[in-house]
Amino acid sequence: METKPKIIFMGTPEFAVPTLEKLHLEFGVSLVVTNPDKPAGRGLKPTPSPVKVFAQSLEIPILQPEKIKDQFFYKQIQEFEPDIIVVVAFKILPPEVFTAAKIATFNVHPSLLPKYRGPAPLNWQIINGEKETGLTTFVLQEEVDAGNIILQWKYPIPDGFTAGDLHDFLAPRAGDIAVKTCKMLLEGNYTLQKQDETLATKAPKIFPEQCQIDWSKDCQSLRNFIHGVSPIPGAWTLLNGKRLKIYRCKYLIENHCDELGKPTIKNENLMFPCSNGYIIPEEVQMEGKRKMTAEEFIRGYRV
Repeated sequence: METKPKIIFMGTPEFAVPTLEKLHLEFGVSLVVTNPDKPAGRGLKPTPSPVKVFAQSLEIPILQPEKIKDQFFYKQIQEFEPDIIVVVAFKILPPEVFTAAKIATFNVHPSLLPKYRGPAPLNWQIINGEKETGLTTFVLQEEVDAGNIILQWKYPIPDGFTAGDLHDFLAPRAGDIAVKTCKMLLEGNYTLQKQDETLATKAPKIFPEQCQIDWSKDCQSLRNFIHGVSPIPGAWTLLNGKRLKIYRCKYLIENHCDELGKPTIKNENLMFPCSNGYIIPEEVQMEGKRKMTAEEFIRGYRV
């Protein structure tokens, strides 16, 4: 009988769950490493990560190290003697961890590396108006997202996609490329490709204070920005001293003399003037209120 490979999976957020599911179905994941439970909600109750919740449902052993750079954690991983370690949306691993795999430790990254290295590739691809996205598996090394590429899959980005849409599109496919990469590694049937450093770009984390909408920009740039930070952290503008988040929008290119960023209602549409036309929100959320359609917002709020 063929022995199953020993695979350790490391990941934390929702994006990583389909990869864990597909790897476990195909090979049987031996161990899951995820972040410690974090206080969340009104009562700040310790809440497990999405990966932990899913691993528990499959009864896979779980490690939740407080520190990644820790001799005890290194020992736990090394003594496990994994064949492959698969990493999806997790912390930066020290060499003591990623060299513990007999065959390889690889990461699944949601961009066409070397473009968009860093923690927020989904956001920046939409903000920059990219027409193509992808998934890359690469061998882990000390420099972040810079290891040799094992496999890369490309997909077109549909017009109007938000970062959230891109997340939901790529998450299940990340599982497929992880399974395929494991098979290639186990069979020894792969060629590593060096990343071209001259093409490398960064995708740094985006914070809420960076997400105020600059209405002096053009329609296309603004829609890309609004969609690129949707749903998290969320693009916002001030309306009567409160933050109004815009999650999804259309635009109309049109000459006007309206005050930039001052909302008006035209043809039953909420419209924000920008440099070369209007942004027309479709989904919004007023500070302290629930998310709603622009139509609902117009009915209940005086602009």
